[in-house]
Amino acid sequence: MGLLGIKIPEAYGGSGLDMSAYAIAVEEAARVDGSLALTIASHNGLGTGHILAVGTEAQKQKYLTRASSGEWLAAWALTEPGSGSDSAGLRTTAVRDGEDWVLTGSKMFITQGSVGGFCVVLARTNFEVPAQRGITAFVVDTKSPGYSASKHLKKLGCRSSDTVELTLEQVRVPDSERLGEVDQGFLDTMRILDGGRVSIAAMALGLGRGALEMALDYAKAREAFGKPIAEFQAIQWMLADAQTELDAAELLVRRAAWLADSGRRFTTEASMAKLFASEVATRVCNNSLQIHGGYGYTREFDVERHLRDAKLCEIGEGTSQVQRMVISKHLLRG
Repeated sequence: MGLLGIKIPEAYGGSGLDMSAYAIAVEEAARVDGSLALTIASHNGLGTGHILAVGTEAQKQKYLTRASSGEWLAAWALTEPGSGSDSAGLRTTAVRDGEDWVLTGSKMFITQGSVGGFCVVLARTNFEVPAQRGITAFVVDTKSPGYSASKHLKKLGCRSSDTVELTLEQVRVPDSERLGEVDQGFLDTMRILDGGRVSIAAMALGLGRGALEMALDYAKAREAFGKPIAEFQAIQWMLADAQTELDAAELLVRRAAWLADSGRRFTTEASMAKLFASEVATRVCNNSLQIHGGYGYTREFDVERHLRDAKLCEIGEGTSQVQRMVISKHLLRG
């Protein structure tokens, strides 16, 4: 359907659509399947998004054409076993060796890490400058000697989305595959994450919408005390709160996407959208499961999967606590 190339320009085989269209696509997929939505989001927003933002023309021709067709999935490796929210504290290194760079280290929680055709890896290239200014990005062919998925992680939710720990054992990467300027990769990364947060907010919104639809159908069909449970005020208020909060979340997502499409800064708005939408999604999915009662706790209904999938949205691409840090710093700067 072209969803793996939704943001990639037509010149590279993609659809060339904007952030708003991208967010809607992720939301609609998430209404049914969080894992599929996460695959679409991570592929477009992180791996291919980084190349699209700062890649050379040769890199775009090489990677984006195969990514847009689905021949290659894209992975993006920032987080490490010892650095999550403190992403600038990464310890993977890239040492210059002639015309090549040699990458050594490990990465954690990498989506598409074992099934991707290529992986954008962030590594430290300079220890003499502040941490945020000594990091560089590289595009690594996942078939390169020394690149391996050392552990497939078993997760609470989004189980059909590939998530692994990566090991990089002296992976040799030519300088032509360096992505962006030397030592400037972290600054580029922060811009990439802004767009990624919009997509995770959209994913959360979709999961919440899907859970609410399930709750509505169940409440109309399930009878207790001689009438459908939808006629009880306790259930009605849960449904009303869910609809109201999801509509508010949608407006925040749409605003952030619109600002991005307008070429304006949207860092704070992306954090607001992700923070609110993710926490609303968890709350709505939890209440929707509650409306299903005992059946909701079984796998007979999909609502339990939506709840498990939604929790990721409060953690991935910056926890809710990190989003509050971003928003408060903006407020304090005036």
